Amino acid sequence: MQAHRIKLWDLPTRLFHWLLVLLVALAFATGLTGGSWIGWHGWIGLAILGLIVFRIVWGFIGSTYVRFSQFIPGPHTILSYLRGRWHGMGHNPLGGISVLVLLTLLLVQGLTGLFANDDIAFSGPLRSLVSSETSRWLSGLHRQSIWIIGGFVALHIAAILFHTWVRGDNLIWPMITGYKMTQEPLAHSARGGGPLALVLALAITAGAVWIAAGGLLPPQPPPPPAGSVLDW
Repeated sequence: MQAHRIKLWDLPTRLFHWLLVLLVALAFATGLTGGSWIGWHGWIGLAILGLIVFRIVWGFIGSTYVRFSQFIPGPHTILSYLRGRWHGMGHNPLGGISVLVLLTLLLVQGLTGLFANDDIAFSGPLRSLVSSETSRWLSGLHRQSIWIIGGFVALHIAAILFHTWVRGDNLIWPMITGYKMTQEPLAHSARGGGPLALVLALAITAGAVWIAAGGLLPPQPPPPPAGSVLDW
């Protein structure tokens, strides 16, 4: 059977993927280092949250193989895959589950960071919306969850390398070029996810990040003018 080339991943999806890889690595580095880097950690967290919002929206209006309806598997699909009877393009059933779990973990991590504080140099942009006790609890959850995310990311990378090196199904190259060679006769290039869909996804993302950064909160009162407070 002759192999043919199809368009698998659109450009917004590829940019999302590699930006997420970079920002998650930076979030780990700045979060674990702390100190003067904790401010950068907060900004990186907002950027990651924006990426996750974009990917969720893009999962409904993006091109064929990035849509959740394309790769969210049911029990029958998972069983077929485990028996070696699954044929398809894009994420395989277990890969689809992996994507959903990773998106969920990063979304929860980003949301908890909005309300977290370290009692020293960092306070999340929405910290004022919750009590001190709730903020401490969310801060602890945010700190402990990094090990769960780290372990899952390591598992995700190991699965990609296994498919690429052992099973001979290169998952990395299509995420760079957007194209994949396949012998599936019914496989077709991705459709949809055009400019209007991209503008809509970016607009929703920008609005979500603005809200997460405290855009709806009332402005802080200005500091008192110099000399108006008695210095005892």
